[in-house]
Amino acid sequence: MATVPAPDSAFKIPESVLVIIYRADGQVLLLRRTQAAPEGQPFWQGVTGSKDFEGEDWQATAVREVAEETGIDARAPGCVLQDWALQNTYTIYPHWLHRYAPGVWLNTERVFGLRVPMGTRVVLNPREHTAFAWHDWREAADRCYSPSNAEAILHLPAYLTA
Repeated sequence: MATVPAPDSAFKIPESVLVIIYRADGQVLLLRRTQAAPEGQPFWQGVTGSKDFEGEDWQATAVREVAEETGIDARAPGCVLQDWALQNTYTIYPHWLHRYAPGVWLNTERVFGLRVPMGTRVVLNPREHTAFAWHDWREAADRCYSPSNAEAILHLPAYLTA
């Protein structure tokens, strides 16, 4: 069993992944966070999560976060995890700044796509999400609270034909 390095500090690392989980029919999996959006509406998104330690590989972060949040093994037969070579830098929401070291206010997010077979079982982590739903990619983009999630989903058609 591989040893996982201990976190470098008590603060979150401002490097994260966004994984758009989708099926070949263009349906995208969205997750509803336990915490509502700042304005109080439901907070729907793809899989997101920070690196656990400095130097953690982007792909390893994506595989780990997908497993933690959905129970899906991104390396399972029929699954295809692809680095979309897209990177977003955005301002961290003010109500989450306390999770980061003093002076940190920007996060870098690497975007991945994960194609899964029809019938893939989803098991949510109840500490993070209260519901999931599959939506046509256009509707999924419209439902996302985060602009970076919506923008990433709008790239999906290029990967549906690949």
